[in-house]
Amino acid sequence: MSVLLELAIFPTDKGESVSPYVAKVIEMIRNSGHPYKLTPMATVMETDTMAEALTLIQKAHDILEPESERIYSVAKFDIRKKGTNRMEQKVNSIQREIGSVNT
Repeated sequence: MSVLLELAIFPTDKGESVSPYVAKVIEMIRNSGHPYKLTPMATVMETDTMAEALTLIQKAHDILEPESERIYSVAKFDIRKKGTNRMEQKVNSIQREIGSVNT
């Protein structure tokens, strides 16, 4: 199984810049061992199971919860029973159609 998870999570009560808080979440994701890509609006990760994806969301929340009275989060999933390395494969499929793209 391949679970692609796109997650945006941040505190809403910390002013204009929340990068110090988001950085703590990204550090946890980086240390999780799961493939991920940081984008300006969210982070995309790939896990082998839904349980692993949900665990990452819970850990992200647990990092921010002590620091904030309000946390905003959006999670999107693309779950496929077969396949691995889908983050790369999905981009490669588009590149085969139209050539190089920004990643």
